[in-house]
Amino acid sequence: MNSQRGIVGCLLLVCALQVSAQVKTYKYRINLRDKAETTYTLDNPSAYLSGRAMERRTKQGLPVDSTDLPVCRTYIHALAEKGAQPVSTSKWNNTVVVQVADTSVIAGIAELPFVTAVRKVWTAPDSIPARNADRKKEVTNKVTKNDHYYGDAWRQIAVHHGDSLHGAGFRGAGMQIAVIDAGYYNADEISVFKKMNLLGTRDFVNPRSDIYAENYHGMKVLSCLAANRPHVLVGTAPEAAYWLLRSEDDDTEQLVEEDYWAEALEFADSAGVDVVNTSLGYYEFDDKAMNYRYRDLDGRYSLMSHSASLAADKGMVVVCSAGNSGRGVWKKITPPGDAKNILTVGAVNRELVNADFSSVGNTTDGRIKPDVMAVGVSSAVAGTDGTVSYANGTSFASPILCGLVACFWQACPWLTARQVVEAVQNAGDRKEYPDNIFGYGIPDIWKAYQTALKKKP
Repeated sequence: MNSQRGIVGCLLLVCALQVSAQVKTYKYRINLRDKAETTYTLDNPSAYLSGRAMERRTKQGLPVDSTDLPVCRTYIHALAEKGAQPVSTSKWNNTVVVQVADTSVIAGIAELPFVTAVRKVWTAPDSIPARNADRKKEVTNKVTKNDHYYGDAWRQIAVHHGDSLHGAGFRGAGMQIAVIDAGYYNADEISVFKKMNLLGTRDFVNPRSDIYAENYHGMKVLSCLAANRPHVLVGTAPEAAYWLLRSEDDDTEQLVEEDYWAEALEFADSAGVDVVNTSLGYYEFDDKAMNYRYRDLDGRYSLMSHSASLAADKGMVVVCSAGNSGRGVWKKITPPGDAKNILTVGAVNRELVNADFSSVGNTTDGRIKPDVMAVGVSSAVAGTDGTVSYANGTSFASPILCGLVACFWQACPWLTARQVVEAVQNAGDRKEYPDNIFGYGIPDIWKAYQTALKKKP
């Protein structure tokens, strides 16, 4: 299951260096002034967007604009000539992340005429734990079947009447979903994924890593969507096609992870992905000076939130977790959950009572957040050994809903991404009185489908 890299040659540069124990290295985000010297043009988008991506834009009446143009190669080369190693780019934000061992070169970079801002976003940790070379030996795939077709996932699907949508033939076929997460530990060996339509994988943290030896969080998230073993575990979009993308560096908590995430999201866009799930969010970092404040939750301050809002403008539906800070000091949703025109998902238990850990809204500019709720307490997921396990968190509420959103869009292909988001909100059981805990409530996806059919052009 190798990554498919053809369509994103223009994104270049994702060559993160292995950290040397002897040399301390740093990464800086470089904001660029413009794209004046780009070799790409708006008249030839096929040079940097796949046919599927352009078809998605055309279908929704969305033009290609300057944010779609790749970062200027001449600027990237100039940064390299100053002694910095480019490791990541974001065309939407017009930024380059560079890695240096000698921080004195940054002063010279800051003086370049096309550079508008420089910010340190990563300091190499003192050590990085070794990955488990024997991980596959953990997998037993010992499961017990039960009477429910969805296995232990039946309740988390039934609360949205997702089983009715599936029963009508809409199980995600023809839809592409990108999962952006921390790693997909043992997903290549676990039986509930054997029928998964995998388009490819990509690691934006370390392209040389084994994405299946990294953190297990993404694997559990993926199982809420793509599991397809009847009477054991079936996810909410078992027939969709998947990109597995890694942007979370579990070894540290630093701002550069937002840059990785933005690049992953742009990759998904360029590949022509329809729906994105991300169960990641950041408000607190190893360097406390980088922490976010409540006033930053305006949908654009965070690099991730700005990128998520742009993704909505480019015709993708982004579904993300609200965060698990409800019990803590922060309490609020975590970026990119404050982004505009996306679906931010909070957690309820199986009795539909809100989970006390689920982060709350609203945004600084007064928008309802979270948007909707899904089961995030004792959610049925795959265990790292291939058995059925259970997990708590908005991390699992998000993909449960995300898969149903993809199936809903499959059923109603005439809708735009924004119309899909609005339809899901309007199908919430608290639509008439949304608040900062439940948002618009628990959406009835079958009701959303029936309503959309009545309004079909």
